[in-house]
Amino acid sequence: MEFSATVILAGLILALLWLFSVKRRKYRLPPGPPGFFILLNCSFSETYGPVMTLYMGWQRTVVLVGYDAVKDALVDQADDFTGRMPVPFLFKATNGYGLVISNGKRWSQLRRFTLTTLRDFGMGRKGMEEWIQEVSQHLRVHIRTFKGKPFDPQFVLSSTISNVICCLFFGERFSFEDKQFLHLLTIMPKVTRFNSSPLGQMYNIFPWIMDHLPGYHQTIFGHVKEARDFIKREIQEHKETLDPSSHRGYTDCFLIRINQEKDNPSSEFNYDNLVSTVLNLFVAGTETTSYTLSSHCAD
Repeated sequence: MEFSATVILAGLILALLWLFSVKRRKYRLPPGPPGFFILLNCSFSETYGPVMTLYMGWQRTVVLVGYDAVKDALVDQADDFTGRMPVPFLFKATNGYGLVISNGKRWSQLRRFTLTTLRDFGMGRKGMEEWIQEVSQHLRVHIRTFKGKPFDPQFVLSSTISNVICCLFFGERFSFEDKQFLHLLTIMPKVTRFNSSPLGQMYNIFPWIMDHLPGYHQTIFGHVKEARDFIKREIQEHKETLDPSSHRGYTDCFLIRINQEKDNPSSEFNYDNLVSTVLNLFVAGTETTSYTLSSHCAD
């Protein structure tokens, strides 16, 4: 029995290697080591050059090594590299909608609208500078409550940055004592860091297996659902009180655009894209900005 199992396993490995070699010839891929699961090692570039092909599980990956190769691709040939690879974790977290995971027409429409809206925001009730000043005042008041005692600045800064983002998207800020809002801030770093963690990489390689297994990744998807539910509640409140003549932030602008293009079958302005785009920018903006500020505080 052990001999038979070994023969079967060896046959499967050889079949996979043959399949990968066929794909490499079919798509005229750069050179690279054969293999079913390759851990990235920069020394490969000494053998295969600065542009090589690796197989991360089932995922075929072209790797760029070094400044010159990256600059040539992402700067000199930027238009040819605007697409995003399908990332299973992000795809499931957003249901395939939103700005971060999209390509083509969807990405183009959402990106143009988002850049224009955020750039022009400030023509309504409150400008960006006013929001920042108001939120910073609440930050100073909250810091005084520590009465000179040491405290971790990252969570406080996360609350402040997230409130600025909430002002942009929802036209309101949340209290430092709002338990639901504070809980959301505690789970967002876990979500953003999961994708680059070893378990997150394992999920991206074998999503169809990991979806059926228990583990921390299931907890993360529970956190994603909490964040989505929070955003959906805010959007619903805005839908019920929407005034097309006076927008309170990005969400109102998007809802108005949905109404304007409801008869356009090629429009990407729909409820699903709104939820996922707000989730993209809300989570990513809060975590990255607060981490940068807290790092400067530590220095």
